[in-house]
Amino acid sequence: MKNQSVKNNIDWISVFIYISLVILGWLNIYSSSLLSTEGTYQKQLIFIGCTIPLIFVVLFVDGKFYEKYATIIFGVSLLSLAGLFLFGKTIAGQRCWYAIGSFTLQPSEFAKAATSLALAKYLSDTQINLKDTNRQLQALAIVFSPVLLILPQPDPGSALIYSIFIIVLYREGLPSWYVWTGFITILLFVLTLVLEPYVVILIALGILTIIHFKGRVVDRNIILSGILLAVISAFVFSVDYVFDNVFKQHHRDRFNILLGKSVDMKGIGYNTNQSEIAIGSGGWIGKGFLEGTQTKGGFVPEQHTDYIFTTVGEEWGFAGSLVVILLFAGLFLRVIYLAERQKTKFSRVYGYCVAGILFIHFFVNIAMVIGIFPTIGVPLPFFSYGGSGLWGFTILLFIFLKMDANKVNEW
Repeated sequence: MKNQSVKNNIDWISVFIYISLVILGWLNIYSSSLLSTEGTYQKQLIFIGCTIPLIFVVLFVDGKFYEKYATIIFGVSLLSLAGLFLFGKTIAGQRCWYAIGSFTLQPSEFAKAATSLALAKYLSDTQINLKDTNRQLQALAIVFSPVLLILPQPDPGSALIYSIFIIVLYREGLPSWYVWTGFITILLFVLTLVLEPYVVILIALGILTIIHFKGRVVDRNIILSGILLAVISAFVFSVDYVFDNVFKQHHRDRFNILLGKSVDMKGIGYNTNQSEIAIGSGGWIGKGFLEGTQTKGGFVPEQHTDYIFTTVGEEWGFAGSLVVILLFAGLFLRVIYLAERQKTKFSRVYGYCVAGILFIHFFVNIAMVIGIFPTIGVPLPFFSYGGSGLWGFTILLFIFLKMDANKVNEW
């Protein structure tokens, strides 16, 4: 009866979009790696085949299992991330994988679903109120625990993904100043890289002055404004030190190229430059499947992984790219719609985590390949080559679809 219930109540619209994205992803991997001797598209086909029993397992497990054992799943996930420092395999300078023979597994891809479950479990507690500072810190501890283990690998791309949980927490009652603080911090950081520190401070002083005199009399706290300016000044003057001493050289180069402070089309900027050329050459309708000259010439490095969207742009053009973007947008909106109609807070929060993770992956990856975001190694969900990524995203999505199908049994 339970399996029949899942079959009848699963959201087939989401399943259809998922299947469409996986198929389109494989076609682009096939095109971008056809001349490769590494068997890339054949391996991806095996990975796709393995998702079928994986989906059945996820849907077979009782929906309440994920809520009941969310904390344990999260704990196991943290242990798997910590274990990389002892048993992990280093590839391209990153210790992110476990090696099992010729097969590698990246635990950070599965940690996203585990963190989503843990956060949903914590927030669904009837005593949780995110207006309380202690509760805020506990929720943030859940979010940033995996980040502290992922950053030293180093894997800044995967760590960045966890910032989307702040939006989920905001949706559940986290004070808005957390979001504004994050946004303003990023803005000040970028402005300081472009402008002189004193110019940024003068801009901040001007804005604070306008806010001070535009606000109500009772809100005009000159001491608070002074403290804010002092904090902003201290942060601005620390940016250069952080940029020069904390960021690695290739990160600095990517930011400098992105901000127009340096040009290196043959070095660190090569990937982005070739990506832009490939996408731009596709025009309105593309060059045709398997007809991309940039793709076939191997001009875009890592095209079957992080830069897979360049194949779409070159061979399918603007029209094909729009179809892919609309499919992703449809999946995000569908998950949010399903999340809003859940009967339990646990399922709703988890649904928002799913939508958020898929969206930030999509946004950062597309922004990266068209040159408006630094290259940091964020895959495109269901499209980029890799078993861990495909399985991680599949588990993430289908756990939620199981919860949604099970809501008919909720009270």
